[in-house]
Amino acid sequence: MNAVTVRPMRADDAEAVLAIFQAGIDGGNASFEPAAPSWADFDTAKLPAHRLVAVDGTGLVLGWVAVSAVSARAVYAGVVEHSVYVDDAAQGRGVGRALLNALIASTEAAGVWTIQSGVFPENTASLALHAACGFRIVGVRERIGRHAAQTNRWRDVVMLERRSPHIT
Repeated sequence: MNAVTVRPMRADDAEAVLAIFQAGIDGGNASFEPAAPSWADFDTAKLPAHRLVAVDGTGLVLGWVAVSAVSARAVYAGVVEHSVYVDDAAQGRGVGRALLNALIASTEAAGVWTIQSGVFPENTASLALHAACGFRIVGVRERIGRHAAQTNRWRDVVMLERRSPHIT
């Protein structure tokens, strides 16, 4: 097994990043989105300073993490929402933990005090990963959206956050 390295995401990672994103969507428990966005849309939506990929020793992208601002209001400048996706073949190898730990270091260095996310309750692996990385459940938004990929059924979303103990 090759070692996992986390590095900044580059434009030449686009194909792999979007393929991993689409595979997560296809699994049914990762996103309400029906399809991965174009690279241009992804690039516009995610903050450049906090986009990371995990790669193996050959440079193969195993997963990614990225954030977007939750609001343009100055009072929320230190709050971001993240997404983390790991290739199916790389799951169980510590890729998700390496990505989240690197994201926490990156955001804290930039003065971000809260990282938040929403996870389907059926995605127990993601919930366990987030708990292991210091995220806590702040609530459940019941029947918050209809999931077209799931025959248009209502889905709950578990709201998670990690408050930095270093930024007060």
